[in-house]
Formats: sequence, C-alpha cells, structure tokens
Amino acid sequence: MHPDHPDHQPPPANRPVRRTIDPASAERRVGRHRAPEPPRRGPARSGPGRIAVATGVTCCLGLIGVAGVGESGPAHLEVREAVAADQRASRDFTRLAPPAAAALPPPAPAPGATPATKKPPRGPVAPKRPRPVAGLDQRQMDNARAIVDVGREMKMPRRALVVAVSTAMQESNLYNLASDVLPESFDHPHQGSGSDHDSVGLFQQRPSSGWGTVAQLMRPAYAARAFYAALREVPGWQDMSVTAAAQAVQVSAYPDAYARHEKRAATVVAALI
Repeated sequence: MHPDHPDHQPPPANRPVRRTIDPASAERRVGRHRAPEPPRRGPARSGPGRIAVATGVTCCLGLIGVAGVGESGPAHLEVREAVAADQRASRDFTRLAPPAAAALPPPAPAPGATPATKKPPRGPVAPKRPRPVAGLDQRQMDNARAIVDVGREMKMPRRALVVAVSTAMQESNLYNLASDVLPESFDHPHQGSGSDHDSVGLFQQRPSSGWGTVAQLMRPAYAARAFYAALREVPGWQDMSVTAAAQAVQVSAYPDAYARHEKRAATVVAALI
C-alpha cells in the first residue's frame, strides 16, 4: 500500500515490535537453566572435513610413492605394510614390552646407593706347584715334575718315568747344574754348578758327545726328552732293572749307583701322576 493512501496509518512510535520466536529457541530460554546446545561438528567429522583428511592422507601416500620411484614392487608393499602396521599399533591398547629390552638404558641407581663394581675377568689359573715328597725341596720337585710331564707327553710307560727320575737323582740330585768347564752355561737359568768335564743340566749330558747345545741341555724339558729318546733305542729296556736301563743310556763310571734311588723315584712319580 502506498504511504499516501488515506487508509495507511504508521504504527505508533512507542509500540513494541513483536518478533516471531520458534518453539525450539523458546524452549532453550525457558527455565532456570538453558538447555545445552547441540555439539558442533568439527571439520574432521563434517563431510567436507572428512574429504580434506582423506585428501591429505592420499597426498602423503603419493609422496611416499614418488620417493620410492625406481624400486621394485615389493618395496612399495613394504612401505604400505609399515604404514598399516603403524596405524594398527597406534590403535592397539595392549602393546607388549619392546623385544630388545637389553637396548634400554639401565635404571638409575637409588640416591645414596653404592654402585656395583664389575669383577675383573679372571685370567688363566696357574697350575699348582707339586708338593715335595721323599725328602725333596721345592726346586727338586719342580724338576721332577718336568721330567714326568715330558715322559707322559711322549707316551712313555710308568717304568720309564721311574728310570728317568732315578737317573736325575744320581747325576745332579735333581738340580739344573751349570758347568765350571763351560762358562756359557752360567748364562742360562741354573741351580748350581758341577765340574764333571762339560756335563750340564739335570742328566749331566755332554754337548761334546752330541746330546745338544749348551742352551738346549740347560732346559729341563729338552734334557728329559733327549734321555727318553735314547732310552727307547735300548733293546729290551722294559725288562731291565732300573740300574741297567739307566746305565745303558748314561754309560756312567758307577753303574750300580742308580739302584739306590729307585724307591724314592717311584714315590715321586706316584705323587706326580
């Protein structure tokens, strides 16, 4: 209607304007407490939000595919499986402890606790020295052990060991002797000296007779090996007496002197095997 029309009347200036209120809004505003507004849907839960997230995941997978250009098909499958496994693990609430527990750092010691000290690694245990028997001292017993050990290494029978120890008892009293005739013999470890020609060592073997060099014969193990090798060459030595077997090797001026050491030698051998 045109405002100049006679039937048109403007509303009074002080008359309140009535607004239409929908029933739902009226319900939220009535009462002591306002009704909670319905939860707003975030971008990830809305339709466009889901599309955006899916697009982002697709782009990431695309970048992984581009980085793997030139690799074989199984490599792409491994990448996809690794991504899928990571997603499954992120949703798993029953995870187990890491399998490589040893790689984890050790727990810090409690305040005031004394840190445990590691024991140093144990080195090879030195063999115990044989206890002297039959009236021998420690040096004599050590030399007897050298003679017995060589005999056992050469698979010599027990009787040969008794013959060898009896011989060393007579020749050097089981001491490793240098010779006053050979000054060079004093350059080697020795336990005394003798003056019987150029005889040296436990068995008083002579370098001039072809038993070995002075340096060799001053070693108890070498001297014992030389004696056993010569004893093997004696025909029927196993059936001989200790005196006869020893004399066959040594060719001593006193062939009957070895017999008196047989009993003590047997006691020493029994203590060492």
